[in-house]
Amino acid sequence: MADGLFDGDSPEFGEEAPASGRAARALSAFLELLRAERERWVLWVPVGVGTGIGLYFALPLEPPGWAGPLLLALCLLPLWPVRRRLGMLAACLALLVLAAGFAAAQWRAQRVAAPMLERQAGPVAVTGRVVSVQRLPNATRAVLEDLSIERVAAGATPARVRLRLTGKAPPPRSGERIRLLAVLHPLQGPAEPGAFDFQRHAFFDRLGGVGYALRAHETLEVRPPGPWRSLSDGFDRARGVIAERVRAAIADPGEAAVTAALMNGEQVAIPQPVMEAFRDSGLAHLLSISGLHVGIAAGIVFFTVRALLALVPPLALRWPIKKIAAVFAILAAAAYTMLVGAPLPTLRALLMTGVVMAAILVERDPLSMRLVAFAALVTLLILPEGLLGPSFQMSFGAVVALIAAYELASPVLARWRQETGFLGRSVLYLGGIAFTSLVATLATTPFAMFHFQQIAFYGLLANMIAVPVTSLWVMPCSLLAYLLMPLGLEGPALAAMGWGVAVIIWTAELASSLPGAVLRVPAMPLAGLVAVTLGGVWLAIWTRPWRLLGAAAVLAGLLSPLATVRPDVLVSREGTLMAVRGADGGLALSGRVNRTAETWLERDGAAEPEGRWPEAGSGVGGRLACDALGCLYREAGQSVALLRDPSALPEDCAAADVVVSAEPARRCGAPVVIDLWRLRREGAHALYLSPEGVRVESVRDRRGDRPWTVP
Repeated sequence: MADGLFDGDSPEFGEEAPASGRAARALSAFLELLRAERERWVLWVPVGVGTGIGLYFALPLEPPGWAGPLLLALCLLPLWPVRRRLGMLAACLALLVLAAGFAAAQWRAQRVAAPMLERQAGPVAVTGRVVSVQRLPNATRAVLEDLSIERVAAGATPARVRLRLTGKAPPPRSGERIRLLAVLHPLQGPAEPGAFDFQRHAFFDRLGGVGYALRAHETLEVRPPGPWRSLSDGFDRARGVIAERVRAAIADPGEAAVTAALMNGEQVAIPQPVMEAFRDSGLAHLLSISGLHVGIAAGIVFFTVRALLALVPPLALRWPIKKIAAVFAILAAAAYTMLVGAPLPTLRALLMTGVVMAAILVERDPLSMRLVAFAALVTLLILPEGLLGPSFQMSFGAVVALIAAYELASPVLARWRQETGFLGRSVLYLGGIAFTSLVATLATTPFAMFHFQQIAFYGLLANMIAVPVTSLWVMPCSLLAYLLMPLGLEGPALAAMGWGVAVIIWTAELASSLPGAVLRVPAMPLAGLVAVTLGGVWLAIWTRPWRLLGAAAVLAGLLSPLATVRPDVLVSREGTLMAVRGADGGLALSGRVNRTAETWLERDGAAEPEGRWPEAGSGVGGRLACDALGCLYREAGQSVALLRDPSALPEDCAAADVVVSAEPARRCGAPVVIDLWRLRREGAHALYLSPEGVRVESVRDRRGDRPWTVP
């Protein structure tokens, strides 16, 4: 947006409307505030693009392919005619930004669209080319593309599948075409309405099925790849070599797995107890290769190259060594990004690092809110689906909050640095780490509440120890290990890196074991996340006191889980697992705790279920009565029959308000019937009971009918 959009000589906004009450005065005051912050208007562009992306994903039906281009055209066409009517021009530009986000998301969905398996296939012969290989603790997982699947038509064959391979043969190499006998499964939908949608996540990775091999693979050919594929395959093989070298240098499996994850980006080999300790201590961000790691790697290379060049006076006097160091830093960041598999947070970090170094090359301020806005805009336009994930939200949330906080604190900190000595600067450094950790923790907590339903109370303490160890010890050792690996001399560097990793793991385990380390909260509603995000953006973008209005929206979003009404009855997508709410508010399960049950409990803010259903008699505070044929749950004047045996259908269909059966329930006269066919069509169900009746919500009700919603 150009400066002067709301300048005082504007025919529409220049003067206060005639005396007509509070509305006119409020509008005039609002426009005055906008004029005062005209330099920050451009920062709202990525927010508008993100809003357009969110509108696309919120639709219950897939819009026609021409919808996105048409919206763009409708917003572009009026720009020239209204160029002199600044109010209308502003409205058109705002709509254009929204349309750009909508069109980018739709174009991305159309570009990656590919068939997804709708039913199990196998055992079948599967032939495909290896895209990537992941090394698990006791097995190997490979992603295949260019597929041929026995008894699956070409038009229904997915673009990619992910298979767990047997350990009877060495893992395949990227680029090889292999054949194996495997069982393939369709991708699972959400465990309950509103839960994580793995189908949507996999759709944008072009993954159409998962499965496992029944016997060792057979290598058919190693086709000479093109330049880009050759480079990608080379980095994938390097990840395998790194994992092997790390295991050879570090004896402890947990330390070796974390060290390898920091060097090659593969977290799947990290033991579950270690992963839980990192999550519960607020240190999980150290395992997700993102801005911290890329920034540290680029910073080390930048300062090292610059220092080495400065040691040579002829070069230091005649060449722009700072700019040369910036180029090396960009190359190092790009290589590191490729080496760890180029996940979304790393690509975002690479983009931001590249912009920072480019700012150094053109002698501009490398750290500013405009830099973050540019990086967010490019990321959203290229990978719009990233907006929905915790990685994008937490990384950008932390960076935006830190820049906004340091915009306020930098003048004071600069004055303190000038007025203090070495000891004072050391204290300021430690204080800076604490301040940075505090701001980042506060900024990412709402997103952790939404995606993981927990708050890590000792995250600040843990980061005070782990972040300096990572920055000053672990990452420098990892860069040294990279340099020494081609010579086979990486052992000492990896061992030293392992010492730092051991300190980080110890910190995570200590912080997660402290009393009250983790507070589990019910799932935050989407409206709560939107309120927190927009309120936080309002706080961060504006610079004048009216920014504090955003705090009200943030507070409302943080408190929204307290107003969340959780389901009284949950039914899994297969109908084989059910849960009911007890008198004390907890969930009781009909079977063992599996991944679906874990999701229910997490979204309920609970660590453990209230208990198991009784085989016979009453339970769950008297709300549940069971016999050999099934159970009857009563609450708020409503009754829900949960069948174990189809022979109970005639009686329950005549007496219950809701009948739930994992078998077909033909000719059932109950007001609400959830049987095998309905579960297959609509996925998992949630039931809300009240004196007014029963409200039923299914996964399909929440998601709608989109390209990734496979029944």
